[in-house]
Amino acid sequence: MKLTLGFSPCPNDTFIFHGIVNNKVDTEGLEFEIFMADVEDLNRTAFEGKASLLKLSYHAYAHASRDYIILDSGGAIGRGNGPLVISKREMTLEDIDNSTVAIPGIYTTANLLFGMFRPGAVKRKVYLFSDIPDAVLNDEADAGIIIHETRFTYREKGLREVADLGMLWENMTGLPVPLGTIAIHRKIPENVARSVNRIIRRSIEYAKNNIPETYQFIKQHSQETSDEVIGRHIELYVNSFTESMGKEGRMAVSELFRRAAGAGVIPELPETIFLQVNN
Repeated sequence: MKLTLGFSPCPNDTFIFHGIVNNKVDTEGLEFEIFMADVEDLNRTAFEGKASLLKLSYHAYAHASRDYIILDSGGAIGRGNGPLVISKREMTLEDIDNSTVAIPGIYTTANLLFGMFRPGAVKRKVYLFSDIPDAVLNDEADAGIIIHETRFTYREKGLREVADLGMLWENMTGLPVPLGTIAIHRKIPENVARSVNRIIRRSIEYAKNNIPETYQFIKQHSQETSDEVIGRHIELYVNSFTESMGKEGRMAVSELFRRAAGAGVIPELPETIFLQVNN
C-alpha cells in the first residue's frame, strides 16, 4: 500500500521522518510518497483531503477533522516551546491591539493562540514564517509571531520578545502547548493507521540513535544549518510527547479545542479525533 506523506522542511519534522524517507526503518510493507511544504501550505492541503497523512497545525486540524484523525506519535506538543510575539521596539501585549502583526499563516496554531489572547488584534498580515523577522525589521509590521527556527535567531537581528504565547497557555491551563500533529486520513484502515504510528516511532528512535547522519539530512532542508541551532530546535520540539502524546497530550489538545470552540473560532469536531493505541 502506498501512502502520501507530507511534512515541513523544519528540523523537527525532518528529524522525525529521516528514517522513513531514506529507508532506514522497517515500514511493515508500506510505501511512502513524500512531499514537503511550508506549514500553512500543508494546512491547506489537508482541507482538500487528498493526502494520506501529513503534518498540520492543530488549528488547521479542527477544520479538517471530518477527513483526518490524530496519530499518537510524531506531533509537536511541549512546554517552553510555544510561539513568540516579537517586535523591534519596546511594547506590551496590550499595545498589540493597535499594531500590524505578521503571522505565519491563518490556520497555524500560533495564530489561533494569538487570537485567543488578543482577539482585538485584527490587523494581521500573512508571511512565510522565515520572513517574519525581516518584515518586522523593515517596518512592514509592528510585531510578528515567530515559530520554528526563527525562535532561536531573532535576538541576533536586534529584535525583542513581547510575549511568549506558549507560557501564557501553560499558565492559564497548566497543560503543555499543542502546536502540530501528524494526522492520517479516515479512509485509511485502522490497522494501517496503527502500523503508520509504529513506523513513525521507529523512525524517531532511529534518528535519536544516528544523530550525525540525521543532521546531514536536516541540513539539506533547514533554513538554519548550524549544529547548535538545529540541536536546540530538536531538543525543544522533539520530546516525550513526540514519541507518544499520551493522556496529558490528549488533554492539552482537547482543552485547546474546547476553548477555541467556545470562542467560536473553530467548527464542531467529530466525537472521535484520536487514533486509539495501546498506551
